[in-house]
Amino acid sequence: MTNKVIIILGPTGVGKSTASILLAKALNTEIISADSMQIYRHMDIGTAKPTREERIRVKHHMIDIVDPWEVYNTGKYIETVMPIIEELHRKGRIPIVVGGTGLYIKAMTRGIFSGPSADWSLRENLSSTEKEEKESLYSFLRDIDPEAAERITPTDTRRVIRALEVCLKSDSSMTEMQKTMTRPLPYEFIKIGLYRDRKELYRIIETRVDKMFDEGLVNEVKTVIDLIKEAERRRGGEAEKKQIADSPLSSMQAIGYKEIALYLEGKITLEETLRLIKKGSKRYAKRQLTWFKKEEGIQWVDITGMHGSSMIFNLVSDVLSHA
Repeated sequence: MTNKVIIILGPTGVGKSTASILLAKALNTEIISADSMQIYRHMDIGTAKPTREERIRVKHHMIDIVDPWEVYNTGKYIETVMPIIEELHRKGRIPIVVGGTGLYIKAMTRGIFSGPSADWSLRENLSSTEKEEKESLYSFLRDIDPEAAERITPTDTRRVIRALEVCLKSDSSMTEMQKTMTRPLPYEFIKIGLYRDRKELYRIIETRVDKMFDEGLVNEVKTVIDLIKEAERRRGGEAEKKQIADSPLSSMQAIGYKEIALYLEGKITLEETLRLIKKGSKRYAKRQLTWFKKEEGIQWVDITGMHGSSMIFNLVSDVLSHA
């Protein structure tokens, strides 16, 4: 029985999705999304989800599984993905994981530890402390978990707070827990990375963002914000008094959504919104490539100049035939 898992990874806009659909059809298998924003319902245009027709052609997992106001993390992702992989293996099929969220892929291939659950009261107190004295939390982290501090920049407050939360709620540092509790999933991973010349990739990203606006991205974001506010009201909150652009919700940190939220709140112009989304998307693509360079065992495929999914599929198939 097979225990292989194919991973098709690469930066946003490179051309992973359509080529992966052809590959899944050829192998008579299914696709598991590794995109931390495609998990959210109602967020279709801005996250570049496969179309309804594409999902009919090939079954996709880990898309539209939570609402934008819900909390989701990498641990939950792995817990959900493992039974899907096991079921596909039971049927004699090789799962194809497709995406650009490096943390999801790292958790699969190198493991993830289950730290203490989120303590929102503690996080709020730590956040208040940081607001009173900038980088005070980082200094604290450097004292109690210097190795974690080396891996986190002082300005990455969210990760600093999580590292402190782990330390304060357990008998061990986050670094020690990661060393002793981290285990990769028990599969043979075949990792194929797609990349293009950076100028070409950036042109594709700019065109893609323009297309998203033409397809109604602004209205989609407005709908998502209205749904988040309604969910907050149902919980007895006062969402109408809050600025969604400043929301800590992961869904509203998605590129495109946070910028359009600022536009809808009258803080920036539509022209500035478009410029910021293009800039943010290009920066994200660069960060993705930097992250994946640290991932071992990736077979990189240069698809510069290729815009047809069939050509990309042929190259990927050739790599797989020698794997």
